Amino acid sequence: MRLHSSFTRLLVLLSLLGLSASYSVAQSAPQATPSMTTWHNNKGRTGNNLLETTLTYKNVNQSSFGKLFSQPVDGFIYSQPLYVPNVPVAGMGTHNVVYVTTMNDSVYAFDADTNTGNDASPLWHVNFTNPSAGITTVPTSAVGCSNFITTQIGIVGTPVIDPSNTTMFVVVRTEENGVFYQRLHALDITSGAEKFGGPVVISGSAPGTGTGSVNGVISFDPLLENQHGALLLQNGMVYIAWGSHCDISNYHGWVMAYAETTLQQEGLWLTTPNAQKGAIWGAGAGPAGDATTNVFLPTANGGFDVGRGGSDYGQTMVKLGAPSGGELPILDYFTPYDGPSLNVGDWDLGSGGLMLLPDQTTGPVLHLLVQSNKKGDIYLVNRDNMGHYNQQNNNQIVQYLPAADSGMWSSPAWWNNNVYVGAAGDHIKDFSFTPSTGLLSTTPVSQTTKKFSYPGTTVAISANQNANAILWALDTATYSSSTGNAVLYAYEANNLTDGLYSSNQNGARDSAGAAVKFQIPVVVNGKVYVGTQTQLSVYGLLADK
Repeated sequence: MRLHSSFTRLLVLLSLLGLSASYSVAQSAPQATPSMTTWHNNKGRTGNNLLETTLTYKNVNQSSFGKLFSQPVDGFIYSQPLYVPNVPVAGMGTHNVVYVTTMNDSVYAFDADTNTGNDASPLWHVNFTNPSAGITTVPTSAVGCSNFITTQIGIVGTPVIDPSNTTMFVVVRTEENGVFYQRLHALDITSGAEKFGGPVVISGSAPGTGTGSVNGVISFDPLLENQHGALLLQNGMVYIAWGSHCDISNYHGWVMAYAETTLQQEGLWLTTPNAQKGAIWGAGAGPAGDATTNVFLPTANGGFDVGRGGSDYGQTMVKLGAPSGGELPILDYFTPYDGPSLNVGDWDLGSGGLMLLPDQTTGPVLHLLVQSNKKGDIYLVNRDNMGHYNQQNNNQIVQYLPAADSGMWSSPAWWNNNVYVGAAGDHIKDFSFTPSTGLLSTTPVSQTTKKFSYPGTTVAISANQNANAILWALDTATYSSSTGNAVLYAYEANNLTDGLYSSNQNGARDSAGAAVKFQIPVVVNGKVYVGTQTQLSVYGLLADK
C-alpha cells in the first residue's frame, strides 16, 4: 500500500519523537493518533505530544473543559498511565485503551474514551496476588519506609509497551509465604495474558566489597531494592533500574537489561560495587535512550571514586552502551565538582530524571541532555563528550546554572526550544534554548504565578506542532493525605503567567481524587489522564461527556 507523502512525513516525525502511530485509510485522509507507551511520552523523556489537535487555548477553560469520568482501581497508581489507540481487545472489539497499574499488584486496561455500557468495567484486569496461597504485596512495614504512604508495595515503576508486538513489560513485587520476589512480566496488551515464557524472577550479582557484600560479591536483594524508575525499551532490551526505600540499609543502584522476546538477562551494572548506596530513582523517571544504542541515567547518593580510577559512580550521570558479555559498559560520564559533598548532604543529583534534547541539526553541540538536582543546579551536558570529573569546577560541560531553581524532585520537559522545570516550592519555569549558541537562558523567560509545593511537578506539553502548546501540571502536595485532592493545571506554554484552567475552579465537578506523589498527567487524543490513590480520572471537552 502506498501512503500519502504527508502521512509518510508524519510517520518520520513520530519516529523522531519516539511516538508511534495508528492509522486507517479512509478516502484520501489518513488519521494518526500517537501512542503513549513509555514514561514522559518517549525515550528522550521530553514529555511532549506534538500531535494534539483537539485541545486548544480557546477550549481549555472551566466552561468547556473538565472531568468526564473516572474508573475505580484497587490501590495507589504510582506509575504513569499509558495509552495505545485502536487495540483489538480479546472478545471486546477495538478500543483506544489506557493502561494503569497499582500498588495492589494489578494491571488494568480501560476504554480510554468512555465508562458507559460495556466499558463501565475494565476491558481486562490481572492481579498477581493470591492471599489464600500466601502471595501478597510487600507490606510497607517490611522495608521500614513510610514515604509510600500506602501500606503496600506492588507495582511502582511505570511499565513500557512495545506496540509492534502488543506487549507490556512490567515489574511486579510480591511476598510469598515470607519470601520476597521481583518478577518481570511480559503481558499481551490485548488480553493481559503472559508472553515469552514469562514471568521471570529478577536476580543478579556483581563483584564488590561495598556494603552488604559477602565474600567479595554483592547480590541483588528483592526486598531492599526499590524499582521506582520507569522501564525503558532500547536495543531490543527492557532496561530496569533500582534505588532505595528511604535510604535504608545496604542498598545499591542496579541496572539490568533483559532481552525483549526471551526475557533473558543480557546485561547488568552496579553503581557502587565498593561503596554504599548509589540509588537510581529520579522521582519515577526512567533511564533515557538516544536514537542509536546508548542509555543515559543519573545516580543519586553513593560513593564516588571514578576520578581516582575506581568504579563507584555515586552522584553521576552515566552513558551506558549496549549489553556486552553480561555487562552494561560505561561509555562516558559526568560528575559535578561538588558531587562528593552532594552525597554528604543528601543533595541528590538523581532526585529527578534527565532529559535528552532533540538532536540538533546546527549549532556547536548536536546532542545534549539536561539535568537538575536537589540544590536546584541545572546542567547542560554534551552527550558525545560528557566531561567526566573536574574537582575544581564544572567548566568542562556545556553550561552550568547554579541555583536556577529551588530543587528538583521532578524532571524537565521540552517544547519548541524551551526547557520547563517544576521544582519543589517554586514556580514552573521556562528556560529558552538558542540552537545557534547551544545554550539555555540563564534566567527564566516565563514562569507561573503559582508555586508548586514539595515535591514540585513534572509537566507535560500538548501541542499541534508549534500551535496551541499547553503545559499541563499536577499539584500533588497533599499526597500524604487520603482526602487531599490532586489539582490539574493548564497554562499557555509560551506564556506561563496565563493560566487556562485548574480543576479546583469547579471542584465539585472536576476533583481528580486523592493525590499520589510524583504522578504526572498524560495528554493524548483530546483527553488528560490522571492517576490517584483510588481511581483513574479522565478529563476532556465537556461536550464529549
